[in-house]
Amino acid sequence: MSDHQTELAPNAKKSNSRISKKIKMQVSPTDKVISAVIYVLFSLFAFICVYPFYSIIINTISANDLSAKGEIAFWPKGIHFQNYVDVFKIPGLWNAFVISLGRTVIGTLLTVGASAFLGFMFAQEDMWGKKFWYRFTIITMFFNAGIIPWYLTMRSLHLTNSFLAYVLPSIVAPFFIILVKTFVESTPKELQQAASIDGAGIITIFYKVILPISKPILATVAIFSAVNQWNSFQDTLLLVTDTKLYSLQFILYNYINQASSLSTMVNLQNAGSTAMASLSTKQTTTSIRMTVTIIVVAPILLVYPIFQRFFVKGIIIGAVKG
Repeated sequence: MSDHQTELAPNAKKSNSRISKKIKMQVSPTDKVISAVIYVLFSLFAFICVYPFYSIIINTISANDLSAKGEIAFWPKGIHFQNYVDVFKIPGLWNAFVISLGRTVIGTLLTVGASAFLGFMFAQEDMWGKKFWYRFTIITMFFNAGIIPWYLTMRSLHLTNSFLAYVLPSIVAPFFIILVKTFVESTPKELQQAASIDGAGIITIFYKVILPISKPILATVAIFSAVNQWNSFQDTLLLVTDTKLYSLQFILYNYINQASSLSTMVNLQNAGSTAMASLSTKQTTTSIRMTVTIIVVAPILLVYPIFQRFFVKGIIIGAVKG
């Protein structure tokens, strides 16, 4: 670098800094007011979204009598963690947790795998009967036979009192297939053509080419499927009578119903088993409901941040085309 260029370099930096300062100083008062209003509105919206979770948490760790009276608003009072200890003593809770975890993991893997492969196949121009099979799959999004025919079908397939009832019906999900299909169609066709010229078959192209570049949309499908599996309890209500197959949500649903009438039963009868009397003195309907809510929501809240960086990108890319 010459001496002349060396002298010009600092001058160029100074001029660039002056220009940037001028650009920053050109913000009008109106823009500042608009920015302030936007920040206030978004802060208020964030508070509205976060406060319900915060309120539930502080009510679960506050004194149960104060929580039942509605005296816990912004700060916990009489902090204790006995509510969580008592809830985890429910008979069969850990077994139900394993069932829910198993159906969430297995069901999500099967749904993601099926959605990925079917979405990929429906994006192939030379697929036999592509239009028919695609429309045959998608039409199920708009027509539903109802709960009774669904139950009769599940019973005829011997899926009552079976763990398979949790995972098999959700494998083929038309909405997820549409997302993956749209994503695959947005990828360069040259990738598949190059692999095909090199002798790769359709399965090899799927595993070696499409899957590695489909992480954003597959993560989106995974989190949707996991939330659906974790929160589902209607299938347990209709198909399962074996207590060993009860899901966590179904047990907690039953426990909430029992908790809502527990205080009334104790007050009216003023008698009962020692366990019920002990529970009524330690717990209230409000504390039990709040604690159960946190236990149900916490796992999904912990898992969601892991997939968040894929979530927005995947849902946008998967919805670009029709």
